[in-house]
Amino acid sequence: MLVSERPLSKRLHRWAVRVASVVGTRPEFIQAEPVHRAIARRHDPLLVHTGQHYDPSMSDLMFRTLRLPQPHHVLGVGSGSHAYQISRIMERLEPILLKEKPDCVLVYGDTNSTLAGALTAVGLGVPVAHVEAGLRSYNRTMPEEVNRIIVDHIADFLFCPTKVSVSNLRMEGIRRGVYRVGDVMLDSALFWRKTAAARKVPRALGLERKGYLLMTLHRPGNVDDATSLGRVLRAIRGLDRIVVFPIHPRTRARLRRALGAAKPPANLRIVEPMVYFDFLSALMDAEKVLTDSGGVQKQAYFFGVPCITLREETEWIETVQAGWNVLVGTKPKSIVEAAENFSPSGTRPNFYGAGRAAPSIVKVLENRLGA
Repeated sequence: MLVSERPLSKRLHRWAVRVASVVGTRPEFIQAEPVHRAIARRHDPLLVHTGQHYDPSMSDLMFRTLRLPQPHHVLGVGSGSHAYQISRIMERLEPILLKEKPDCVLVYGDTNSTLAGALTAVGLGVPVAHVEAGLRSYNRTMPEEVNRIIVDHIADFLFCPTKVSVSNLRMEGIRRGVYRVGDVMLDSALFWRKTAAARKVPRALGLERKGYLLMTLHRPGNVDDATSLGRVLRAIRGLDRIVVFPIHPRTRARLRRALGAAKPPANLRIVEPMVYFDFLSALMDAEKVLTDSGGVQKQAYFFGVPCITLREETEWIETVQAGWNVLVGTKPKSIVEAAENFSPSGTRPNFYGAGRAAPSIVKVLENRLGA
């Protein structure tokens, strides 16, 4: 049963391509915005929200902030296990694709929504396009790694952000339908940069520019494991800087459990999830960022903010090789050492294109789908 749906507009032209974008999480909304904007100029976009992220601060507010139109269909899947989310999305998405008859299904990144959208489309014989194809952390204990590997091997169009992602696919024998287009998150960052800078979030929080660290933490390996989360908290207690922490609703519950009767570190400034512009504003003015997010690693690189990644590996290896990202895991000593001494210098090579990934994606789909 669908939670909601809105009618499709009439096709802009008789030759317009109908592209169904399947999204479900905050990073996917950010990735989808420039692509949706590019598709809507000439074609017929259909937006399906799985409801994987359903908290208003992670979903409704993001749509309004990014000026994305309300989805044509909202599946209302909600939280649950890997198997639960994927099966429910497929069950609810299939009748929509049968009804709307898209020319292509577009999926983003590596979430359960990504895999479920791709599997449903393949089962119906609808071409699949994967944005952010070819990424590899080579850690198959991460559900995201398994999701993106499967999607890459069943997709018809593989839109890669970097040379490394193209090379990863070649090593797995994937050569057909591969396009290096650049990174859609760079499209978004450049488009919204002035809006974000004008928000002046640090000032609103009573902080000086470059006078704090910004942290994001959400991966199950870090927040579901009380030991790993405890290590991160111990590291924060050992820092002499304020750490601003926009907290994911799920992470907040895990933090309460990990702390028990104890109080959070005195220098940890926990705030509600930030709208996209506010987060970019806080990121651009931070001294450094601590994160386990792939998207935040890239955003830090775009804006020249040193990144300390709370993981043992990364799919964005270019940022490490360029010297602007360091992998420290959750070892308190390593986190504190990096926070105090990690100081990149030199240029940031342009790995991610020129901010024109979305128009490149649309051009490929036009040419290949007969528009």
